Amino acid sequence: MYGGLAIGLACYGPQLGFFWNIFGAAAILLWLVCAVWIGVFLLLSHLAWRSTPPAVATLLLPFLWTGAEYFRSELYYLKFSWLSAGYSGCPQPWVATLGVYGLGFAMMAIASCVVGPVGRLRHIAIGVCVALACVFLFAQLTPVKAPSAVPTFRVAGVQLEFPKESSVAAALEGLIAKEPGAQLLVMSEYTCRDPPPEAVRDICRKQGKYLIAGGKRRLPDGRFCNTAFVVGPDGNIIFEQAKSVPVQFFDDGVPASERCVWQSPWGPIGICICYDLSYRRVVDDLVAQGARMIVVPTMDAEDWGAYEHQRLHARIAPTRAAEYGIPVVRVCSSGVSQIVDRRGRIVASAGFPGQGEMLAADIWMDGAGRIPLDRYLGWVCVGAAVGAAVGVAVYAWARRKRVSALSE
Repeated sequence: MYGGLAIGLACYGPQLGFFWNIFGAAAILLWLVCAVWIGVFLLLSHLAWRSTPPAVATLLLPFLWTGAEYFRSELYYLKFSWLSAGYSGCPQPWVATLGVYGLGFAMMAIASCVVGPVGRLRHIAIGVCVALACVFLFAQLTPVKAPSAVPTFRVAGVQLEFPKESSVAAALEGLIAKEPGAQLLVMSEYTCRDPPPEAVRDICRKQGKYLIAGGKRRLPDGRFCNTAFVVGPDGNIIFEQAKSVPVQFFDDGVPASERCVWQSPWGPIGICICYDLSYRRVVDDLVAQGARMIVVPTMDAEDWGAYEHQRLHARIAPTRAAEYGIPVVRVCSSGVSQIVDRRGRIVASAGFPGQGEMLAADIWMDGAGRIPLDRYLGWVCVGAAVGAAVGVAVYAWARRKRVSALSE
């Protein structure tokens, strides 16, 4: 257990260094929260190797690993999914079909065979590792051709971090001037302090544009919902979606009471707000409702640092696009904004730090999304991990009792 904590801190601490900028010394506790799950996995694995035949222990390892990862990433209050092992193989479409947790399960299955007791399996697993490494490299080097069909529409976005109301209107006019052919415009989370103001809606009315922008929907009890508002070409708010997973320890509003898909003129569009995209249960729900594209207004503060923007949060959108087979448009306050096609390929981006930077691309909404194959695997692995823990504990207790009786 303690060895796992040490390994987890060594893995997660440097990558989550931006926690220190946000929480100060309390970041150490959050690093430990992430690290403890590696400790749990190593503890359960050690007990499995001690208490079961080697072949059974080898079989259990991927279930224990995925159970711990899924619980850490999706199920409890401090859930945090960015550092799941499966993100390393995405967004290759043939791999992403397995899903993040399915890929992590497959990787651990190969690793358990490498260290397992059966020599033939060990050799096969090593060969599979080499083959996968070659395939990943080939996929990275092979250019991907654009679809031959006519694009459905054009989308454009601009990065703004806590702007003044006058700056929002000016930035929107600048975006339209640069991308007059864009039919859908997107701005980041918390672009507005409330619903989009009249000056912004008036621009949509005059230019005949659709706009998705983040703001706040005030509630009668004084609280608020972190909300993405859709403004139609008539200047009225025609749809809104609140954030499903507010960020822990932040003043980020109350969770959405429901999730719905916007029936846009181009087809059903799901809206995730920033952190929502990190959770499979949120995106699963939107895709199950028929979403053919996901739009993600996002707040990534500039003072969180380049690593958080470029190496952690920026990995989520390409992964989700490849997993579900639908395009993702993610517009951040300070980068890295991305427009990603249905294969997980980034076709447009805006950098960090990038106040006022713009991006635009054509979108192909050419089919409904798919639910990754690991939709239920996480729950199965959590159950298997709990069952294994109980079984190992009972076995260890019975063995200790038997040894004690013999010694007497």
